[in-house]
Amino acid sequence: MKIKRALLIGIVIWIIAILFYSVSYSIPIMENRETQANLVLFVVVIPLVWLGCTFYYKTNLQTHGYLVGQTMLLTAVVLDALITVPFFIIPTGGSHYSFFTSLGFWIIAAEFLLVSVLYWYARVYPKTELLKN
Repeated sequence: MKIKRALLIGIVIWIIAILFYSVSYSIPIMENRETQANLVLFVVVIPLVWLGCTFYYKTNLQTHGYLVGQTMLLTAVVLDALITVPFFIIPTGGSHYSFFTSLGFWIIAAEFLLVSVLYWYARVYPKTELLKN
């Protein structure tokens, strides 16, 4: 597994996702801005992770999608703990505990892993099977 590559892609995904989250939070469309921002993040994560997997698998077909997704997700989680929560959540009255126990967080984390695994089965696994034959 190319850990540096997965970490860098995870950082880029986190940066773009936090930008979408922040912009959607600042534009009031729904009454509950947190729900609105989480919905935007839920939608944005799908193409971001798919694109991130596309970049990761340009040179390496050996690593299962779950491990790639897990590495990118854990990178984003660490950045959330170090940056998102202290600078965006705590000033609005939240905490690390409230952020990491939120249902929205876990749904998006599961989606992150699901997209990376689906990418692997759709785009990488068929190529690895062809190489075996």
